[in-house]
Amino acid sequence: MSFLKQIRRGVKLVKVLDKDKIESFLNRLAEDADVFVPMQRGPQTGFYSWGTYDEDHDDLMLDILNVYIPPKNIMIPPHARMGENSNEPGDRIIFGIRSCDVRAIDLLDEVFLTQENEGRYYKEQRNKTILVASACYYPAPSCFCDSMGANPVEPASADVVIHDVGREGYVWESRSPKGAALTDTIADWLGEKEIIMPQIPHLSRGVDFEGVFARLLDYSDLPLWENYSEPCQTCAVCIYTCPTCNCFDLQAQTWRDQGYNFNCYETCMYRPQSLMKGLSNPRIAARERFRNRFLHKLQFFSERYGQPLCTGCGRCTVLCPAGIDIVKVITEIKEHQQPK
Repeated sequence: MSFLKQIRRGVKLVKVLDKDKIESFLNRLAEDADVFVPMQRGPQTGFYSWGTYDEDHDDLMLDILNVYIPPKNIMIPPHARMGENSNEPGDRIIFGIRSCDVRAIDLLDEVFLTQENEGRYYKEQRNKTILVASACYYPAPSCFCDSMGANPVEPASADVVIHDVGREGYVWESRSPKGAALTDTIADWLGEKEIIMPQIPHLSRGVDFEGVFARLLDYSDLPLWENYSEPCQTCAVCIYTCPTCNCFDLQAQTWRDQGYNFNCYETCMYRPQSLMKGLSNPRIAARERFRNRFLHKLQFFSERYGQPLCTGCGRCTVLCPAGIDIVKVITEIKEHQQPK
């Protein structure tokens, strides 16, 4: 077969969104929904509402691999009053979310929408959230999402997947009834082109999780907890930038005869999290809190839901000031030999 015929076999007739019109397109989406996009705002990067975009101070970041603050903050606000229903009209669109973060929302769904743990607020927000995922063709050296059940270019539960094909624009593919409905509303923004789709990427990093859960069941008290927890600063940057960590605390705010209850983010890396009545604390040492975090992700969650609470996004590895690497932790657990 000739080279040109081989190329023609890879050509697809697809819907394409013009890159030059992306800001106008987001304005169109924002007419009917609250649209969250990856953005740099000052020194911070995260998903922010497009309605708050300031072209003099903010940068739209659809072309970077990932932002540091995950879209978990949209699904589970860091601070929320209890007993309040969200009466905001219309849908919410998370635009440009990567496969690892789509996978993270799948895991949050397991926590808040299954078994006896259904959360009313989360369910309400999830039902009106549309995920427009951006396929990853150039993963970072810290990424290992395919080892943790995520496909970098085919996020299973995304409503729409966009593919960056350079100057040709963004290939637009609807993947669900929600995605099809959204596509119908913006059909006049999409053209049709014959495109050669990018090749599926090769991730330079990976980890073999098979057998790790069973190994932790046999002996969870390993020497590595002491070795890795010693440099840990218990700063909890790994927790707050993790797309799946979901612990929260219940507190009350009062002023004279008025007040309200609220929930807020909590972290197992802080000592007060495990403080009990009588001021006893089973995890007073940093080593125990460090160990508990990894056991939750790799053992406890797997035991309950049949999968680990990690998506391979690599944020914790990149941001940890002590250089603690979850891939190395998993590998060492797997390779550990129990003394005879």
